[in-house]
Amino acid sequence: MRLAVVRHAESVENADKYNGFYQDPRPWAGAAAHALSRDVIGLTARGFRQTAWLKETLPDVVGEQPAVFASQYRRARDTAELALPAFQAEVTGLLNEQHYGDATYMTMRELFDTFPDGADDRRHRKHLWTPPGEGGESLAVEVHSRVTAFLTLLSSGAVEAGRNVVAFTHHTAILGLRAVLEQRPVTEVVEESRARKLPNAAVLLYQAAAGGYQLQQVIEPPA
Repeated sequence: MRLAVVRHAESVENADKYNGFYQDPRPWAGAAAHALSRDVIGLTARGFRQTAWLKETLPDVVGEQPAVFASQYRRARDTAELALPAFQAEVTGLLNEQHYGDATYMTMRELFDTFPDGADDRRHRKHLWTPPGEGGESLAVEVHSRVTAFLTLLSSGAVEAGRNVVAFTHHTAILGLRAVLEQRPVTEVVEESRARKLPNAAVLLYQAAAGGYQLQQVIEPPA
């Protein structure tokens, strides 16, 4: 079985992050900010072009009848629908982006002023930082646990034996997936991403092997 982990195509937040979403002071409460991130944020024109590239690329690496999964966030669902229009993706919260709770869309200044107790973890140990408020998730604990549960689901009979899988997800969830799939410390994967972040619409292709998965290829869209 092959597993293709796909970062969603470019969203309007990716393209214009610091001019619209991270205002100081933030104009939304935490719950409203998270709902905006989850339900409203869609793709840019470049993102739509990336989904056309995925539509051409994915059949070559996962075949014609993959099992398709996507996070609950609109940008991941839209990417899945446009990249693989013949398939209905199974939408699962296990592939969601990290939930930043009451800190969603806060600038660093506003975050540290509002929630000083977590400032040191956010500055120096981001993978351990648990965002304040209901639903806040750390990468090393909650996100790591969710993506582990997703991989357990794949091996539990939820997908027909031998059928390839495509999972449309997000940057931080991919960090957790890489740590589990490649059996590496979260800190190591995070440091790699700081040096070079996986671009939107990139595909990580894994092959199931005895006792786990092996990374075969990283496929990136045209610039």
